[in-house]
Amino acid sequence: MTKRPAAKTPAPRPIRHLRPSDLRAAAGLAVEATHGVTRMAEGVHQAVWGSMGVPGGTQPGQTRGLTSFVYRAVHGVTTLVGKTLEMAFTRLEPLLESLVNAPPETPEREAVLAALNGVLGDRLAQQHNPLATPMTLRLNGQALDWQTPVAPAGSALRSKVLILIHGLCMNDLQWRTQVDDPDAPVLDHGQTLAEALDYTPIYVRYNTGLHTSENGALFSAQLEQLTDHWPVGLTELRVLAHSMGGLVTRSALHHARQNHLHWPNKLKAIVFLGTPHHGAPLERAGNWIDVVLGATPYSRPFAKLGQLRSAGITDLRYGHVLDADWQGRDRFRRQPDTRTHCPLPADVQCFAVAATTARQRSPVAECVLGDGLVPLASALGQHNDPARCLAFTPRHQHIAFATHHMHLLSSPTVGAQVLRWLQG
Repeated sequence: MTKRPAAKTPAPRPIRHLRPSDLRAAAGLAVEATHGVTRMAEGVHQAVWGSMGVPGGTQPGQTRGLTSFVYRAVHGVTTLVGKTLEMAFTRLEPLLESLVNAPPETPEREAVLAALNGVLGDRLAQQHNPLATPMTLRLNGQALDWQTPVAPAGSALRSKVLILIHGLCMNDLQWRTQVDDPDAPVLDHGQTLAEALDYTPIYVRYNTGLHTSENGALFSAQLEQLTDHWPVGLTELRVLAHSMGGLVTRSALHHARQNHLHWPNKLKAIVFLGTPHHGAPLERAGNWIDVVLGATPYSRPFAKLGQLRSAGITDLRYGHVLDADWQGRDRFRRQPDTRTHCPLPADVQCFAVAATTARQRSPVAECVLGDGLVPLASALGQHNDPARCLAFTPRHQHIAFATHHMHLLSSPTVGAQVLRWLQG
């Protein structure tokens, strides 16, 4: 009886979304993680010794003597390995780039990078990690470069521009969304509005892990460049901002007026989609985790896990938009809302869309449910202190029922409402 030849094991498929530079960046993250775990282990070790009256090192959570020497040695070896990997990958990158047959960017890869930047983006930027996302304005999927101000292929430029800025852990590609029905067309608020209003849509991509005020200054600088170098001349500017993007926009406007920039003179309207103007309770819950874990010496070292949250995330606790809201403060320490009130601009039309997962308005829907991330009151700029309320007129407010925070990007109803506002 003839034996069938053994089936060949299929060759492993290449990782389509991985770039050679990602290897160096991932190695850097692994080194930082090793340092973090070592510090955590030492903290637990000293917590146990401290309960028996054994003194620790010069810094809180540090051991002393031979134990301290062991932990310092681990840190030293980790640092050495990290530098060696950095040098090796840097030298190999040109060779690896020539071997990789993959597109420069894919939606899957960019979605992963956006999430990573949202959680760890401030650390990535501090370490100059290649995975850190720079802020860029993008047209037809390409970043605008003012050194060579040539419009990307296929661009029909208009003098009126619609800017779309995304929220936490997202990127510009995620404005293209689809409702739950797989047969439904893909919806892009930017493209839909641009076609109806004869605007050119420009999308922002940025590192959402940075402080909102830091992103606000970067966004303001980008808009000033746009105003100065737009090839056909910029006559009108409108902004559609989702979630954190609304805080960044308010911060950018404040920064521009403090520094006497010109782009606010072109700004006619801002539409906020689910922006946590007065914060998001989920971040506050994370802040409570810090407090609970730090309550005993045995659990205190694990509080560092809660401190993985980026500066951008902790700014969502109360809706920070200014440098003064966070500078000089421990962002992980539980404290009251002391931010400086930043009102809406009086000379710009401002609109607010809030969402709730409830099917009709009720106290529970407003105070508890919200859109799953942002309460109705926060998205509408309402506050218990009248002096902190944002002055959205009733005609400039819209509530989307049975809608989740992320569904604001794919809701035809929301898109139609935004269009009515901007056509008015």
